[in-house]
Amino acid sequence: MKKKYDVYGIGNALVDIVTEVDDAFLVKYKVEKGLMTLVEEDRQHELVEAINLSSSNMKCGGSAANSIIAVSQFGGKSFYSCKVANDDMGKFYLSDLKENGVDTNLTDETSPNGITGKCLVMTTPDANRTMNTFLGITSTFSTEQIDQVALKDANYLYIEGYLVTSEQGRKAMKYAKELAEENGVKVALTFSDPSMVKYFKAEMEEVIGTSVDMLFCNEEEAMLFTDTSSLIEAREALKNVARRFAITLGENGATIYDGDTFIDIESYKVDAIDTNGAGDMFAGAFLFGITHGHSLAEAGKIASLASSKVVSQFGPRLEWHQTKEIMNHLFEN
Repeated sequence: MKKKYDVYGIGNALVDIVTEVDDAFLVKYKVEKGLMTLVEEDRQHELVEAINLSSSNMKCGGSAANSIIAVSQFGGKSFYSCKVANDDMGKFYLSDLKENGVDTNLTDETSPNGITGKCLVMTTPDANRTMNTFLGITSTFSTEQIDQVALKDANYLYIEGYLVTSEQGRKAMKYAKELAEENGVKVALTFSDPSMVKYFKAEMEEVIGTSVDMLFCNEEEAMLFTDTSSLIEAREALKNVARRFAITLGENGATIYDGDTFIDIESYKVDAIDTNGAGDMFAGAFLFGITHGHSLAEAGKIASLASSKVVSQFGPRLEWHQTKEIMNHLFEN
C-alpha cells in the first residue's frame, strides 16, 4: 500500500539568520570560527545587533528541517515534527514550512508561549560557516511532538542527531524509532555534527540500538563514533550499526555502503562560498532518490550534485528550478 509521506522527520526548529562576516568580526566578538556553539539569548542578540540584518537571509531551519525541505523541493512528500513558540518567529517558521510544501504538527493555535529558537549562521569569505544557536523552546522537544498517524504513513523516519543532547530529545528519538520499526517504517539517522558523537557517543549508541536502516555522517563523525583513525577502518566498523550508510567526504565526494559493497560517489567541482547545509542537502536529496525508484548509486549522484549547488551559493536550500535542472542533467536520457 502506498504511503502518504516519503519521509517523516523529527528535529530542532530554528529560524536561520544567514549573514556574511569577516574574520575580524569573529575575533572582535570572540566567536569560535567553524563551530556550532550553543549560546544564551542575550549573547545571540548582541551578535545580531552587530551585523547588518538588512543583508541577511532568514529561513526556517534546523538540520533535519533543511533535509525535509530538500525532499519536498525535489518533488517528494514530507512531514516535519518540531516545536516553536507562538511568537513572530514561530509564525514565520510555520509559514515557511508550508510554503515549501512540508506538512507539520505545528499550528498557530497549539504553539505554546515561549521563544522560538534561532541560529545565527555567519559565513566568512573562505566559505567557512560558524553557527551560534539559541535553542529556545525547541530544547523541550519531546514525544508530545511526534505525530503517530503521519509517522506510520511514511516510508522513512529521519532523525536529527542534535536531539541527543537532552533527555526529552533522546526519549523522542527512541520513541519514534520504536514506533517506526513496529509499523514497517525504515529508520534513517544523521549524526548532525562531530560534537554530537564526541560528547554524546553513549547516548547516540543508545538511540541507535542494534542498528538503523540508513545512517548519514561525514568522515570525522564516522571516525569519532567508531574510535578509528582512518576512513577504511571507520566504514568497516559502521557495518555493525547501520544496514546502509553514506559518509560524505567534502570535496572528495562520498562513499556509500549498500549493505553489500561500497560505492564511491564523485564530487562536482565548484567554487564554494558557503558550506552551510551541505550535509543536510545531501541527506535530503539522497532520501528523495531512494524513495523514488533510484538505486543508492543514483541517489548518491543526486545528493552529490545537489550539495555542490548548495555550497556555491548562500543558504542551505536550492530553488525549485535548480532541483529540476539536477534531475534533468542526470537522467534526461
